[in-house]
Amino acid sequence: MTNVRIELNKSGIKALLKSPEVAAELHRRAERVAAAARASAPVDTGAYLAGIEVFDEVHKDRVVSRVYAKAPHSHLVEANTGNLARSLDAARGA
Repeated sequence: MTNVRIELNKSGIKALLKSPEVAAELHRRAERVAAAARASAPVDTGAYLAGIEVFDEVHKDRVVSRVYAKAPHSHLVEANTGNLARSLDAARGA
């Protein structure tokens, strides 16, 4: 059996993980998750639904898109319903 040696191009991977194309794809998927979360959000006052947002960040080694709910009681809604967690599957869609 032949030994195979793989050398990763660390600077190339870092550039890829911070590229505009990866950032756009992550944002697109995060928006799908946010849309699914909004569609299934429980509505009492509407604050939870209105507070579901996407936030993009550039870190030292990669870009990140986050979906969060900013209403003060969002943690209670999530604890009781799991709405955001259930919405994660929407990121898989095309």
